[in-house]
Amino acid sequence: MTLTELRYIVTLAQEQHFGRAAERCHVSQPTLSVGVKKLEDELGILIFERTKSAVRLTPVGETIVTQAQKVLEQAQGIRELAQAGKNQLAAPLKVGAIYTIGPYLFPHLIPQLHRVAPEMPLYIEENFTHILRDKLRTGELDAVIIALPFQEADVLTLGLYDEPFYVVMAADHPWTALDSIEADQLSDQNLLLLGEGHCFRDQVLEACPTQKNDNLHNTTIESSSLETIRHMVASGLGISVLPLSAVETHHYAPGILEVRPLVKPAAFRTVAIAWRASFPRPKAIEVLADSIRLCSVIRTGISKG
Repeated sequence: MTLTELRYIVTLAQEQHFGRAAERCHVSQPTLSVGVKKLEDELGILIFERTKSAVRLTPVGETIVTQAQKVLEQAQGIRELAQAGKNQLAAPLKVGAIYTIGPYLFPHLIPQLHRVAPEMPLYIEENFTHILRDKLRTGELDAVIIALPFQEADVLTLGLYDEPFYVVMAADHPWTALDSIEADQLSDQNLLLLGEGHCFRDQVLEACPTQKNDNLHNTTIESSSLETIRHMVASGLGISVLPLSAVETHHYAPGILEVRPLVKPAAFRTVAIAWRASFPRPKAIEVLADSIRLCSVIRTGISKG
């Protein structure tokens, strides 16, 4: 029994698909399959029930995977304890961020962090919240930057800042005559949203209950990125709601896009950092959190026009 085989079964249990699990483990699918089968043969039981369409844990497999998860966390803890004996700011830090935060935060965070911790480069990953959660638990990531709520056993969270939502529209949209937009006004518009799996999509729907209750009958299209949504808004396909950091980061010339605050009720998200309670480099987390707060991307408002 090896740590590698334990990582295989934990990842396979999470993905329920050999191909995706192999990709996450950075091995070929046959290599992962052989490793899982070898462990099952050694233990003398089936950990997974395999069919043509699915991979499911057996009842005893669930218990084994739970214990394997604990072993992986403890093994990672040994590595981290050894590293903690050195300068906590003199080793890479593995940081994840959700797709709607990372692209807008990291260009500001990297220079700020380099000034205060030049010997602590970042390994960066952008992904969905549930993937970042899994990688944080297994030690593949040291900290994740997400939007609250975020609850996980033995994981600490620290709120960093509140980020308001803005309505973005083409410059010739009639709403450019308004100083602000109320959430219930969005029900009469073609609202462009991120696809399923993005937590920001859910946050926008919570801020726009009419859209949620009407089953998105006015939504014209869903996209995989805020950047693509902004391009479609600029082309006149509809309007959208973006977080402040995404509003202020674009390459369009003046007169193409307009933004207005979304009010009544004011819509925002709370951006936070999460890390394992057992992570032995608290100074690194502290410096990371402080650097995020100091980033120029975080401001309290945006000018009209």
